[in-house]
Amino acid sequence: MGARLTVESLTFRYPSRAAEVQVFEDVSLALVPGEVLVLLGPNGTGKSTLLKCMAGLLRPQQGRVLLDDGNVAALRPSRLARRIGYVPQSNSSTFPFRVRDVVVMGRAPHLNTLESPSRRDVEIADRMIEETGIVHLADRSCHEISAGEWQMVLIARALAQQPDVLLFDEPTSHLDIGNQVRILDNVRRLARQGFTIVMASHVPDHAFMAGDRVAILKDRRLMALGPPDDVITAETLRRAYGVEVQVIDVEGLPGRRVCVPILRGGDRSSFINDGGAPESPRGTAGGRPDA
Repeated sequence: MGARLTVESLTFRYPSRAAEVQVFEDVSLALVPGEVLVLLGPNGTGKSTLLKCMAGLLRPQQGRVLLDDGNVAALRPSRLARRIGYVPQSNSSTFPFRVRDVVVMGRAPHLNTLESPSRRDVEIADRMIEETGIVHLADRSCHEISAGEWQMVLIARALAQQPDVLLFDEPTSHLDIGNQVRILDNVRRLARQGFTIVMASHVPDHAFMAGDRVAILKDRRLMALGPPDDVITAETLRRAYGVEVQVIDVEGLPGRRVCVPILRGGDRSSFINDGGAPESPRGTAGGRPDA
């Protein structure tokens, strides 16, 4: 199967008054249809910037982004928006649009200038509202819904574009565990439908839950790239984030692993055994820690 989205030797710098500030350099990766790549890394390492380069919103100084065999930089914005759906970090709408109207806006790349959405456009939007489980919100003002609900609206809007690639910038940020799980479930469902997905996250566990591969950005380069079980180890996380983390198998859930940060100070340090493995008094986690 050929690559759907390819990043070749990408380098990006932001201009400043003193000098150009290099965000990342020589980043390369490729994704096939139906694949989910989880993008990890400390704050300020360029995850959001890399997604914007993939979406064609920012132009890199070196390298290129290919969609199938075509250079993203050569595509007209309307054509690009039909192929790539970008979901930014959750932000609110200035105007109190109805949820359905926001999702219909995802049809804009398919319309001519000043053309109104057709009945078919509205039907497509309604189908995406149904698929993302927000039918009950369709006639609500976007000012009257929660952050988690708004994130699902943004996903539905991106799906209404009918793209091949979906780019999610920390879609679970600031969400409760219920909404996090719902979004990760949707990511896996969309991958099964053939979408190519890149999802930036601050939570390494999300790679185990939803990712086929994981990439870690650190010190302006890809520090690691590969399957979650190979990449997410105690040593890799220590190098990436500068803290001690144990990666353990979950008892009773074959193949399921979680990351447990090790707190060295404070009253709760007693939860850590001398050997470094988290205690599991209720038997909810077990297995050997990753070394």
